[in-house]
Amino acid sequence: MRDVDYCGDPNEVAVFDGVPNALHRLKAGGYKIIVITNQSGIGRGYFNEKTYRAVEAEVARQVGAGVIDATYFCPHSPDEECECRKPAPGMVIQAARENSIDLTRSYFIGDKDSDIECGRRAGTKTILVQTGYGGEADQKAPDIVVADLAAAARVILKSA
Repeated sequence: MRDVDYCGDPNEVAVFDGVPNALHRLKAGGYKIIVITNQSGIGRGYFNEKTYRAVEAEVARQVGAGVIDATYFCPHSPDEECECRKPAPGMVIQAARENSIDLTRSYFIGDKDSDIECGRRAGTKTILVQTGYGGEADQKAPDIVVADLAAAARVILKSA
């Protein structure tokens, strides 16, 4: 989705064009769709978990019912030094355990260096999308760099 600093309002959710179709294609290809997100706005007191869940529900509505298999979020602020905040792989490890996912056959897609580092630490292949903050990220760090999620889906489905 379009990045909104500390998004605590479902009305601010705007999923990028092409994302619903790309996620549907991945889902039809047998992939599980898991969202891994830092939500330090909770830890900073900008909004609460209930408000975050409303934002999460709006994202799910915009991408389509039943597309997202699970969402894991870290509510901590960066100074709390938790094991779940990306780039730490805690949420990915938990998701893999709870959803029977083989991380060596998985992809971590994101638009930030912390996303790529998280995927690398968890043992997944990494894909940097150039939407959002992707243009500012280290282009050499990910396994694959693509323009957007639609291109990422094409790469993943072609390699399957």
